[in-house]
Amino acid sequence: MSPADRANSRRRQPRRRGSAGNAAKTTGAQRGEAERKPRMRTVRETSAGGLVVDGLDGPREKRCAALIGRTDRRGRLLWSLPKGHIEEGETAEQTAIREVQEETGIHGTVVAELGSIDYWFVTEGRRVHKTVHHYLMRCLGGELSDADVEVTKVAWVPLSELDSRLAYADERRLAEVANRLIDRMENGRQ
Repeated sequence: MSPADRANSRRRQPRRRGSAGNAAKTTGAQRGEAERKPRMRTVRETSAGGLVVDGLDGPREKRCAALIGRTDRRGRLLWSLPKGHIEEGETAEQTAIREVQEETGIHGTVVAELGSIDYWFVTEGRRVHKTVHHYLMRCLGGELSDADVEVTKVAWVPLSELDSRLAYADERRLAEVANRLIDRMENGRQ
């Protein structure tokens, strides 16, 4: 037998799921138990938030974004963009403005849409499919405040540091979109 034939004979054959042979190994009791487990209810939630920037019209090196820090179950401080549930009668833009103000103390106005993020999680016995709409916002005033009970800390973070500070990859991608939009806006003013 050649070395190649020996190597091929030692390779494991892939296991196939759902084949008739595997179904025969499941006992009636196991099937009954699986049928009795309640299915989790799936709900959809929609939120909105924003990347509010101070110094949007100023020098690049002075531009900062207001971020919120929340403590996770493991005690880690995770930095993210402020966001929250859209209330009845609100548009996504109105929600973004309200949530930024509630969670950071900063008043802002929407400049442009950054995009949406959607993800799944399980809480309180239900599966949640959440969509969050994000906006680039101009700081109009206010003072940073972590008075919101859902927020551990707030901070002005230079735009150049967002990639290393934001905890979630999807939000880091939105920060990149924001930087490109700001560059285009700046080039349009020149």
